Amino acid sequence: MRPFRWILTVALSGGFLFFGGWKAHKRVMHAAAVSKSFADYDPEVDKLMSKMTLDDKIGQMTQVDQQFLKSIDDIDNYHLGSLLNGGDSDPKTGNDLQSWTKMYERYQARALKTRLAIPLLYGVDAVHGHNNVIGAVIFPQNIGLGCTRDAALVEKAARITALEVRATGINWAFAPCVTVPQDIRWGRTYEGYSEDPSVVKELGAAAVRGLQWNGLGNPEAVLACSKHFAGDGGTTFGTGLMKPGGKERYPLDHGDTRLNEADFRRIHLQGYLSTIPEGVGSIMPSYSSWNGVKCSADKHLLTDILKDQMGFQGFVISDYAAINEIPNENYKQQIRASINAGMDMVMVPEHYQEFFNDLKELANDGSVPVSRIDDAVRRILRVKFAMGMMGANHSQMPNPGLQKSFGSPEHRQVARQAVRESLVLLKNNNRVLPLAKSAARIHVAGKSANNIGNQCGGWTIYWQGRTGDVTTGGTTILKGIQQAVSKNTKVTFSEDGTGAAGATVGVVVVGETPYAEMFGDRRDDLHLAPKDVAAIHNLKQANIPVVLVLISGRPLFLDNVLNDVDAIIAAWLPGTEGEGVADVLFGDYKPTGKLSFTWPKASSTSLHRGDTGYQTLYAFGYGLKY
Repeated sequence: MRPFRWILTVALSGGFLFFGGWKAHKRVMHAAAVSKSFADYDPEVDKLMSKMTLDDKIGQMTQVDQQFLKSIDDIDNYHLGSLLNGGDSDPKTGNDLQSWTKMYERYQARALKTRLAIPLLYGVDAVHGHNNVIGAVIFPQNIGLGCTRDAALVEKAARITALEVRATGINWAFAPCVTVPQDIRWGRTYEGYSEDPSVVKELGAAAVRGLQWNGLGNPEAVLACSKHFAGDGGTTFGTGLMKPGGKERYPLDHGDTRLNEADFRRIHLQGYLSTIPEGVGSIMPSYSSWNGVKCSADKHLLTDILKDQMGFQGFVISDYAAINEIPNENYKQQIRASINAGMDMVMVPEHYQEFFNDLKELANDGSVPVSRIDDAVRRILRVKFAMGMMGANHSQMPNPGLQKSFGSPEHRQVARQAVRESLVLLKNNNRVLPLAKSAARIHVAGKSANNIGNQCGGWTIYWQGRTGDVTTGGTTILKGIQQAVSKNTKVTFSEDGTGAAGATVGVVVVGETPYAEMFGDRRDDLHLAPKDVAAIHNLKQANIPVVLVLISGRPLFLDNVLNDVDAIIAAWLPGTEGEGVADVLFGDYKPTGKLSFTWPKASSTSLHRGDTGYQTLYAFGYGLKY
């Protein structure tokens, strides 16, 4: 059993990647220093597999959303190897720390009573903190973290996320998202660190180090999942998922990325070229297609490129019901196409009985070779062994000690620092910023000034997020301002911006309301909502300096309000710690953020990066200082 001391070396020549030998390298990352190659666990895996029936193996390849589990005994009946909580799939008893913990304990305890006692891999979308659970710390969405250019901070945030996930017992986070969005109209733009592959490459690797704690064997680590492989951020406008009724498509989500292989590798594979050497144990294919072939059924992508050329030894997990979108005659043929392409575990998530029986029939009649089944199961079990799950002395139950720090001030302080570093100062006429804490009166306005839900965005308690008080704790931007000023300063508030006459300065906090996935796809209108524009104009009419704090999951058109505001801060989706915004407003932290996306003008005739019709208002990397 040799130490894992290899790193994939990559040369770019003519746009194509040529994969050199595995060689010793100082930058083999911390993970390499403390872990082994996944393949090094094959002797233990083979010993276990010799005891497994075909039913046992298919069960390991099946992941069920717990809300659709018909009976807890189906964990045994179908030999299940994995469960998940999908969007809005909360514990039946509540959505707090203890409810999540008890739910996990109940399912894991049942798995340990099965014949082979193979523990469950239990997954959750912890994409900016343990964001499904009330009371968890919610970090800025990735688009904001990309503006920090701070890999050490991203790693630290991911490590805290791992601690809060493990506090509930759950051992797998479907993160990081290493997409490279090329069109800001896409509803998942905020899940990407940047439009620039080099930024994604660096920060994605940092997130894996943090989640996996530099080695999966650490009991405080969670299994990371790089997603969505690959090209999900480069889909062609107009090719997205068909809406119910079959007459209209979402513009971009689940669409088709139409690129030659050289450009596809250069742009969309960079986050995998860094996270695989870091030891990421799972990779999730995209809902989208590459040149007309669904990624979930693309053997060239999943087997030839990912497994053979890139040397990925972990396992491939499908996205939520993704194989249902593979164009085929029936569900059975969709299963065949995906498994034969290289899918190892399938997020069913509902029709697990049908999936189990169909895959068994496909294996028995040779449509899916048993060798492919064995390869998939070996990859899954490798990861379970690497995580220390198979040891007789390894407890699968939550560590009560971790629950003491869940949502703690110490964790929130790191999130607050992430907010500070993610903010980008776009405009600062006449040095309006930083504001004086001793100002006589500050009038705060806008629908997002006192709104935790808007601050956090999608994937927060609810799949789509929710505007308003989402009862997850934290501090609104308004509250952060109120806490920061002197005792003699009066802070007034009106959502519509009225009543600002006589104030020293106005701060208006507006922008997007929460959304996720295809529901966030926009067409050509990225203007501020009329309600937001009205709030800005109302402050302007008070004849006072106006500071705009923009809450959004992507750059928005600002042309029609530029002359009405004296300063602009792009705050993205900062999460629960609104004090971090106040820290920058008042100069306790001087802005350092740099745009991770190019900011377009409203006059742009195209919003796809690189198109000739894309007109720039603020360039990539732009960011003022005080």
